[in-house]
Amino acid sequence: MLDYIAIGERIKALRKQKGWTQAQLAEKSGVEPSHISHIERGATKLSLPTLINLANTLNATLDELVYGSLVKSSHISNRIIDELLSDCTSEELKALSEVIKTTKGILRNK
Repeated sequence: MLDYIAIGERIKALRKQKGWTQAQLAEKSGVEPSHISHIERGATKLSLPTLINLANTLNATLDELVYGSLVKSSHISNRIIDELLSDCTSEELKALSEVIKTTKGILRNK
């Protein structure tokens, strides 16, 4: 099931990162400004064409927008992990890999 509130929050966050108002996003995407407001509040369902249009306008991927609603979304997860690890030293990477291995073992042996 799609979490329209979370999708709207992600769209809003991406719009704000670009410094755009709702009116500017509406103009660039061809979506009515009132519809943008409803989408960002999760007050409406949005069609796949509208979702694709907004993703393209915001230079985002669909999985970025619907992340959390997907059963498998490794693309976005991998990118998040890559960003988190990008500035780590080799010692930090070694320590974090041990933490991940341990945590994974704990989670799988519930």
